Amino acid sequence: MFESRIFLNGLGLGAGLIMAIGAQNIHVLRTGLRREHIGLTVLTCILVDASLIALGVAGVGTLVQSSPTLLAVAKWGGAAFLFWYGVRSWRSVFATGSVQLAPDQVRTSRRQAFLSVLALSLLNPHVYLDTVVLLGAIGGGFAPAGRPAFAAGAMCASVLWFTALGYGAKALSRLFARPVAWKWIDGIAGTTMLALSVSVASSA
Repeated sequence: MFESRIFLNGLGLGAGLIMAIGAQNIHVLRTGLRREHIGLTVLTCILVDASLIALGVAGVGTLVQSSPTLLAVAKWGGAAFLFWYGVRSWRSVFATGSVQLAPDQVRTSRRQAFLSVLALSLLNPHVYLDTVVLLGAIGGGFAPAGRPAFAAGAMCASVLWFTALGYGAKALSRLFARPVAWKWIDGIAGTTMLALSVSVASSA
């Protein structure tokens, strides 16, 4: 039986993590603003995220589920990390720095575009922390029957976000080129993360 509540939990957590500003999102946004290799970039990000989420929920989830101590540590650690992540996102809202989003003038080949997004996706430690460690540990806290729903929710968040960010950048280029747009995104992400932190802690 498909657990819609667990699916929404994964969707919310995945969205809160993926919406936070970072190198990967900046790269996808720039690609969209340049209208260059958008499909390749978006698809690569989605496939990498989905693979790491599945690995985390299947591997780390099994390990955590086998030990009540690890399960408790994972839940409380996850709640603490979500709280920190939410606070960090809100700090970004009030930061005075800006994000440089001006696209380069030189067009890149498909191979260069693929290698660039692959490197940003796999060589970024935060990607592993978000997907394999955090999502895997929290997803592993659910019963085996509920883990696929949690993973599907988190994967769905990646599909929706990267697709909207990449293809929406063309139509919303002026809006997303402003630093204030990322402040709104960080504010939404921060609120989501803080709410999920309370949810995880209350179930621990």
